[in-house]
Amino acid sequence: MKIISENMAFGGRQLVVAHASTVCGGEMTFGLYLPPQAEAGRVPVLWYLSGLTCTHENAMVKAGAQAWAARAGIALVFPDTSPRGEAADDAAYDLGQGAGFYVDATQAPWAAHFQMWSYISEELPALVFDQFALDPARQAITGHSMGGHGALTLALTYPERFRSVSAFAPICNPTQSDWGRKQFAAYLGGDEALWVAHDAVELIKARGLTLPLLVDQGGADKFLDLLQPQALEAALAGPDAVLRWQAGYDHSYFFVASFMEDHIAFHARALFA
Repeated sequence: MKIISENMAFGGRQLVVAHASTVCGGEMTFGLYLPPQAEAGRVPVLWYLSGLTCTHENAMVKAGAQAWAARAGIALVFPDTSPRGEAADDAAYDLGQGAGFYVDATQAPWAAHFQMWSYISEELPALVFDQFALDPARQAITGHSMGGHGALTLALTYPERFRSVSAFAPICNPTQSDWGRKQFAAYLGGDEALWVAHDAVELIKARGLTLPLLVDQGGADKFLDLLQPQALEAALAGPDAVLRWQAGYDHSYFFVASFMEDHIAFHARALFA
């Protein structure tokens, strides 16, 4: 593990860290924001999963999360979205590099490196909880677009691990979308029965929802047909599950930054309960 950069921000430290990943078979990079409270002991952590074409840097720089995290005393982890390098390259923006979809690929050529589910759920948590002042008993997760899909499916699969889950314009029903069917076929093969484990709508139908959930969706998002928020809205039930339509907002980080304060406050209520 090596710290590539370190910057003071809002009284805390914004790190960029590189490390050798066993599961992805190469070097991976992530961002980590440690709030000032981490100087005194372990702090809760909010995982932020980014979307298509992003690296660890997009949300770290554009989401405006550090100010609110410092105020709340919450650390932020910004993982990358896929392995990098020649083995990860693909001509399409929505497959391969920058498009890991938070699954463990079983199909060639992706299986050798694209093990993003294991990386996010096992390898990276083991590293950050060992090396930094983070509290594994207090975790929450959020994400944007493809990362919202990852956040929802991870929280629904490991509800005992996370205290809350949120998402900005998530891919909600990927088994019924071209942002899902194409990638699942490439990464997981043609057996669609294997895809439902990575579909938030199908997981909620099968297992229910036991965590507090907040989703924000821009009403002017040009990708609504791919995101399928109406399918998620129809599957949700109960006072702890909220999907808010934000009129006039699109799919950009201007949208994410506009509601980041709300999401940090939402998770803080669960993490400090």
